[in-house]
Amino acid sequence: MNLIIDIGNSRTKIALFNDSDLMFNVSLDELTPENVGMLLDEHPQLNKAILSATKPYSPELKKILTEKFSLFIELDHRTLIPIENLYESKETLGKDRLAAAIGANELFPNQNLLIIDAGTAITFDLVNSKNQFMGGNISPGLEMRYKALNTFTGKLPLVEAADDFPLLGRNTTEAIRSGVQTGILFEVEQYIQTLNKNYETLKVIITGGDAKFFDKKLKSSIFVHFNLTLIGLNRILEFNNR
Repeated sequence: MNLIIDIGNSRTKIALFNDSDLMFNVSLDELTPENVGMLLDEHPQLNKAILSATKPYSPELKKILTEKFSLFIELDHRTLIPIENLYESKETLGKDRLAAAIGANELFPNQNLLIIDAGTAITFDLVNSKNQFMGGNISPGLEMRYKALNTFTGKLPLVEAADDFPLLGRNTTEAIRSGVQTGILFEVEQYIQTLNKNYETLKVIITGGDAKFFDKKLKSSIFVHFNLTLIGLNRILEFNNR
């Protein structure tokens, strides 16, 4: 069995896979060596682990992962991956972006894929039908746009997202909500339509904390999948085990 660890800026996700089958996943404030010890006690068959981190983590956690697993991978730009990476500055490519792209490719191999990760930032990444990571774009996420309007203006209030919003606001709160949410939908829709002209039968997969916001609000056909990053990390781990 495989232990998958994704340490993000605010939360840590862990998952257990039996080969390619996702058995269990949970989100934690922090993963401790004691947590890993408990997992090993409960699942003695755990023998491989991969960790992707966007921030520093404790040496004690790395120690137990190195000592207790027959294969432990700390993901970086030198890690072998199952698709071709054409990104020029590989060392600056977000690990979550790459893992999500590999996860999408695992689910839909040999297809043109647009992977949209709607989190703190919104990332747009493309994998072509030759299983090549072509690159992508980074844009402010939903909450970041609201906070930016509040932070960088003198009078605009901090507004929360809502499922219902008008095309044209009739007061300042509605104007902000419609501007942020309609604008972000227009942006995503235009990316999909433009790339669809260049890449035949483009399949669009949306993941991330705000993925539900886009479901049923876009004209284009999309797939919503919340575990792309975990699936991609597991695929990388299995690829390096062969």
